[in-house]
Amino acid sequence: MDKATTNGNGQLVTDKQTRHKSVFVETYGCQMNEYDSEIVREILRRNDFTLAESVDSAGVILLNTCAIREGAHDKIRSRIGELRHIKKQNKGTILGVLGCMAQNLKKELLEDNTGVDLIAGPDSYKALPVMIDRVHNTGEREFKLTLSEYETYADVFPTNRHGTNAWIAVMRGCDNYCTFCVVPMTRGRERSRDPYNVIEEVKQLTGHGFKQVTLLGQNVNSYKFKGFDFAKLITAVSRIDGIERIRFTSPHPKDFPESLLEVVATNPKACKHIHLPLQAGSNRVLDAMNRTYTREYFVELAERMRALIPGLVLTTDVIVGFPTETEDEFQETLAVMHEVKFDSAFMFKYSERKETMASRTMPDDISDEIKTDRIVRLVDQQRQISYQRNQLHLGDTFNVMVEGYGKKPKQLLGRNDGNKIVVFPDTGAKPGDFVNVKIEEVTPNTLIGVAV
Repeated sequence: MDKATTNGNGQLVTDKQTRHKSVFVETYGCQMNEYDSEIVREILRRNDFTLAESVDSAGVILLNTCAIREGAHDKIRSRIGELRHIKKQNKGTILGVLGCMAQNLKKELLEDNTGVDLIAGPDSYKALPVMIDRVHNTGEREFKLTLSEYETYADVFPTNRHGTNAWIAVMRGCDNYCTFCVVPMTRGRERSRDPYNVIEEVKQLTGHGFKQVTLLGQNVNSYKFKGFDFAKLITAVSRIDGIERIRFTSPHPKDFPESLLEVVATNPKACKHIHLPLQAGSNRVLDAMNRTYTREYFVELAERMRALIPGLVLTTDVIVGFPTETEDEFQETLAVMHEVKFDSAFMFKYSERKETMASRTMPDDISDEIKTDRIVRLVDQQRQISYQRNQLHLGDTFNVMVEGYGKKPKQLLGRNDGNKIVVFPDTGAKPGDFVNVKIEEVTPNTLIGVAV
């Protein structure tokens, strides 16, 4: 027999009636998805839902998904298959798919055998409470995938964030239409949040002890709202008491404003780290990707950044095996990477995404064997460059923000201003504390030192 409790109106309700009010959210993909999951949790909390600690204890399981790469799709498909067994064991469990994959693969997700009960795109999260109730009451599937030109969730401040860094989306969507990228189709057109709304959220975060924020957008240097550009937004955030560090991701090389470089160079709270996606080193491939800049422009921009901002850490994204990429064009990518000498890089094999221009007009004609060979060579080169860049820090002392414990016993882990991982012997410092660390040893990925 179902246990009975009373609700806020004094009415008796059973476990079966209330179980669909218990939700577990799993997140896949980028930092924007992490932030969106917090928005989802806050919307549900406001509508009398509770957050379950595991899928087994939840009446509703929501997967917030990414559609950028095929591996992300495969992972979600596999996870949906696993969760179907939980649905069989716990009758009435509702399974939902949110985010970019929901937007991109509606037909596939609504097939009879998937077990998916609801899907909601990135602009439809405010509808989730009603959608969940309808699935529970009718047993029918629900989906809402309308893209908005206005929704920024500016009225939803997540209240239960953890860790030492808080992600804040200052804009949503993208207008760039790179031919390999599905984001404009899954997240819609660019729109920026009111800067005073962003400032209010940051103030709330400092009240909860956060000292560092990362401002998010698909192309943050396109941020614009009634006279505020992104540089002015960073300046305004830096004036908030309690904020020690401001990070941002990701800018686009095509329209990097001088004012933003000046803020990073001169504002002590603006971290000296810029993530600058290259994607390819061949002008022909860059044009096929619709990146709207040339190799020469990119290299000059990177050189100008380093000249203006001493100690700047530059990181990047690179795709190998884009359709029709030749070996000589891949060699051009290797050459640019060697010339710029990024501190680190995210490197990927091209994977075709549905609805992108590349998928409609360019055959995925590079074999996986060739893609693998190229990515291995690129990673090997970048590891050497990263190690050389880190060796330059031997003897340097950095102010490190502690994030937690390292892999070894009695070892703390944190990040310096340039976002590089630093490990050092435990000093008793807590997450969020700042410790001066002198670097005595390095690897391609880590700086190792002692507190001073």
